[in-house]
Amino acid sequence: MTQQEFQAIVDKHKLDLEEVRDRAYMLHESVNQHYDKKHPYGFHLDMVADSVFKYGHLVCQQEADILPLFFAAYYHDSIEDARMTYNDVTRAARLFMNDDQAYMAAEMVYALTNDKGRTRAERAGERYYQGIRETPYAPFLKLADRLANITYSFTHSNDSNHHMKDVYREELPHFLEAINAHSDDPHFALPQEMIDHINELL
Repeated sequence: MTQQEFQAIVDKHKLDLEEVRDRAYMLHESVNQHYDKKHPYGFHLDMVADSVFKYGHLVCQQEADILPLFFAAYYHDSIEDARMTYNDVTRAARLFMNDDQAYMAAEMVYALTNDKGRTRAERAGERYYQGIRETPYAPFLKLADRLANITYSFTHSNDSNHHMKDVYREELPHFLEAINAHSDDPHFALPQEMIDHINELL
């Protein structure tokens, strides 16, 4: 899909995408979640969705996939951080799309939900990454999530961000391998442009 074709479809669904975004904002506000303790959590959701706007045409295979992809970008932390269940996510997605699309969206959100664990390594272990590798568009969305976090860490200065810069730099080789499905299917692609951007930041 060309970038122009992708943008035309995005424009066509503009009102639905705005409502998805607004509902995701309200969801995270309802649990008083913030980003870096000072921004509304929508700040982060917008950064992830921005990568879908910018790079989605490189992975998206058909018009029917675009709403699920954006929905998952805005709701990717809804199970992990906003007390939603898988079924809640599916019901929310069905407000905007058919059952097949809602299933695709919910699967992406579920794949990006960390496992239970006491440490960062336990929460994002092999089982977690396997789920990402096996779910259409989940590798792309996880890369978008990581790009958002890295971009923020390198543009905002505090002790936590200084620490996370080192964490992201150290994790990058393992992270990229862990989410790489090594598939020729574009549904599982990791756009090189995004990886290049991350390498430039790091």
